[in-house]
Amino acid sequence: MSENDHAWFMRRAIAVARRGWGDTHPNPLVGALIVEDGSIVAEGHHARAGEPHAEINALRALGRRPRADAVLYVTLEPCCTHGRTPPCTDAIVDAGLTRVVAGATDPNPAHAGKGFEVLRAGGVEVETGVLAGECADLNLIFSHWIATGRPLFAAKSGVTLDGKVATRTGESKWITGEAARADAHWWRRYFPAIAVGAGTLRADNPRLTARIDGTEWCPWRFVFDGQLRSVLDKSMPGLYTDEFRERTVVVTTPHGGLGYVRKLNALGVRTWVLSSPSPKVDFADFRQRCAAEGITGVLFEGGAQVLSELLQARELDYLFTYQAPVLFADDKGKSILRGLRTESIASAIRLRAVRHEVHGEDSLVRGFLRYPDKLTPDETAFAKPGFHP
Repeated sequence: MSENDHAWFMRRAIAVARRGWGDTHPNPLVGALIVEDGSIVAEGHHARAGEPHAEINALRALGRRPRADAVLYVTLEPCCTHGRTPPCTDAIVDAGLTRVVAGATDPNPAHAGKGFEVLRAGGVEVETGVLAGECADLNLIFSHWIATGRPLFAAKSGVTLDGKVATRTGESKWITGEAARADAHWWRRYFPAIAVGAGTLRADNPRLTARIDGTEWCPWRFVFDGQLRSVLDKSMPGLYTDEFRERTVVVTTPHGGLGYVRKLNALGVRTWVLSSPSPKVDFADFRQRCAAEGITGVLFEGGAQVLSELLQARELDYLFTYQAPVLFADDKGKSILRGLRTESIASAIRLRAVRHEVHGEDSLVRGFLRYPDKLTPDETAFAKPGFHP
């Protein structure tokens, strides 16, 4: 088959992988298909951790032994180790498949390339790196988790062309259009957790759920409130009283007061009281607690204070910025990221492995943050052979 044929089938495998969007953590999204005589005869995706992998589901969907000309397309290098499920490489060889076309290489340094070696040793012809960048982009969270052992901390903002998130009076709804907001819900569905600051909670009273095609899904919802100022006597925020309140976690410090902690717990809201000499939550401690709880990724949606502190602490790994064709041209308009003293271009924070997308009239720029004089762990992970941003 030609390179165009390989790319077409791999794009289909990527689409199949997305059927597991947001459901596979801490495992990766993977799609697989079996092609015979130029036609797709079976498809499979990884649905949830602990369940069969995409390659196994594709073979089961086929329901028979593949033909001699069959090709397996898979978005990620097949596993060659025994975890909660047997190695996919063994199943591929045992099924009689003689050709595999793969996208991304396993991001785990201990496993990278070994699955391909096992397949080749079993007599399977292997072609790698087909749409490797697109395939790796499926697994921003998984790859960061595997390479660093840390949750991926990402931030989302919607800004004007001159970088403002609200007018001088605080008005911010809506800077971006419906298409951009729909895409943001898609990314909410991808992340295991969403976080906001107490100021945003009080001002906007958000639900922090993903609403797609009439279906509402609730991730873990974090509220950063070092002094528990969001705990009100007369009117509690919706996150503390709605039907998803047991998936809400208020992250605070001993400065918040145990009485308020008990009040939240009585409502069914969880609290993480992290030690801190000041009322500000330490993001490194928060990341460590997330890792201990198995939460592999957090999407921070505001407000400006939390996102700026996250950036200043160099604890932000990834950024989504939706930019609308709107100008405020007002020095007193509100900016989302601030507090640094950037005196030269060389000392600026840059994005790497950048993606550009258009949603309606708005544009999305997203990528990993590279801090000056520091290569972030995620860049090290994605700077492997076969990854082409």
